[in-house]
Amino acid sequence: MPYAYLIWSLILLGIWGAIFAIRSRLRGKMLRMSLITAPLGLSEPLFVPDYWLPPTLFDLAERTGFDLESLIFAFAVGGISSSIYPALVPVTMTPVASEERHHSRHRWHKVVLWTPIVLFLFLETLTPWNPIYTASLAMFSGGIANGLCRPDLWRPMLVGSFIFTAVYFAYFSSLVAFYPAYVDHVWQLASLSGWLVAGVPVEELLFAGTLGLMWCSLYEHLYWRRYLPRPSL
Repeated sequence: MPYAYLIWSLILLGIWGAIFAIRSRLRGKMLRMSLITAPLGLSEPLFVPDYWLPPTLFDLAERTGFDLESLIFAFAVGGISSSIYPALVPVTMTPVASEERHHSRHRWHKVVLWTPIVLFLFLETLTPWNPIYTASLAMFSGGIANGLCRPDLWRPMLVGSFIFTAVYFAYFSSLVAFYPAYVDHVWQLASLSGWLVAGVPVEELLFAGTLGLMWCSLYEHLYWRRYLPRPSL
């Protein structure tokens, strides 16, 4: 168990590598989104020990709140969640037309991008909620805001969120299968709902679903891209 978080973070990185190798057209997107997401691993002190306290290399999480595993995890999850939809669904990306960018709803473009950050800071400051709930609600709000600003992204967001949650559930279930007592030892279940889905804390699925909802549309919103059906051969 001391190396479970490291091993499963590397497994997630392996999944990232497989998508990167197979879907060459997504490599630029994956790298950008992974590099954007990786620094979020530095937010780990917000979650340790209120949400969980995983054994980590050199006992860094217990001693400092920071750990190397979270940086690997965040890097991998950012690239996977942002690319899972175009990796599995036959679509292609194309730039949003310049005239479309001047549509009235896009005047909120920058506001939308800041929505989850502002809401997370607001909730963390003014509520006693566990940070997993404030983070999930912030990502959910970011996804909804993206969809309102970019209605063409609703389908990728919803389908991508569902696919990513399913992949994440299978990934987490493998951890539970190898280490049945890991969740009980690491997660602060008494401070959470205590609900488990086949041994997986429901908060982890909430995290996966809301992350998928927001990250499946974030790149397209940041870089003005849209999805089109891939032409059949």
